[in-house]
Amino acid sequence: MSTEHFPEPDARRVVATALDEDLGPQSLDVTSTATIPADQVGVGQVVARAPGVLAGGPVIALVLDEVAARTGGVPPSLDVRNADGTALERGDVVAELRGPLRQVLMAERTVLNILSRLSGVATHTRRWSDALAGTGCTVLDTRKTTPGLRALEKYAVRCGGGTNKRMGLFDVAMVKDNHKIAAGGVGAAYAAIRERFPDVTVEVEVTTTAEAIEALEAGSRFLMCDNMSVDLLRETVDAARAWGAERGESIEIEATGGLTLEVAADYGATGIDWMSVGGLTHSSPIVDLALDLV
Repeated sequence: MSTEHFPEPDARRVVATALDEDLGPQSLDVTSTATIPADQVGVGQVVARAPGVLAGGPVIALVLDEVAARTGGVPPSLDVRNADGTALERGDVVAELRGPLRQVLMAERTVLNILSRLSGVATHTRRWSDALAGTGCTVLDTRKTTPGLRALEKYAVRCGGGTNKRMGLFDVAMVKDNHKIAAGGVGAAYAAIRERFPDVTVEVEVTTTAEAIEALEAGSRFLMCDNMSVDLLRETVDAARAWGAERGESIEIEATGGLTLEVAADYGATGIDWMSVGGLTHSSPIVDLALDLV
């Protein structure tokens, strides 16, 4: 997995906030300052204590640099052993830190908190991606992210083999039930968006085949099928594809709501393009990572 699109500005902001929480206004680790001489050096390794998919590796260097800047110290040297997107086994060394031990231990918890969280998202996403293999369907994330961590969590989804649906309310219009009610119907809602934002992608949430056709007639070419059974979804996909074929139109179709890993392949086989799963970011357990002095 290339880190070319790692969201470094967002990562720097998160690192700064995390270190504010951990080191306080005086940038102080009272335990390490009291027990470790300023000139003592050593080696620490970030190690996987459980299997998982790595995400967030570039954060390590950012944390080390920020700790050094706050304390006037010298950042430890860093040897990253595994790239983001790598499947880790228990005992694998993610990175080795060599230098002032105070700096290493002051950085430890911030490094582990961020890496464990992002790797958990990547690991969960990989399970969905594997479950959908061969179906032609790709797993998507949602806006159900941890406040302040959206760019990083969506990066972790990409590390796990998923795709980002939209970054926020600003880049894709999604017409849901409340918009239909407020605007006076799906047609009115679609027309209002097209008039105000002519270039934005417009997706319409539907729960029945009839609603799907209504959305297509209104102008949408992106359907989000919400909480449908496999049979209803297949019927809706077939109807939407037939509608598009008659007009030479390409239709994108997404499924969402109530999906589990156990039924992912069944839903993926209905012919949908996308499957959005909020749990990728709101319910992924962390990957257990540790920093051990060696």
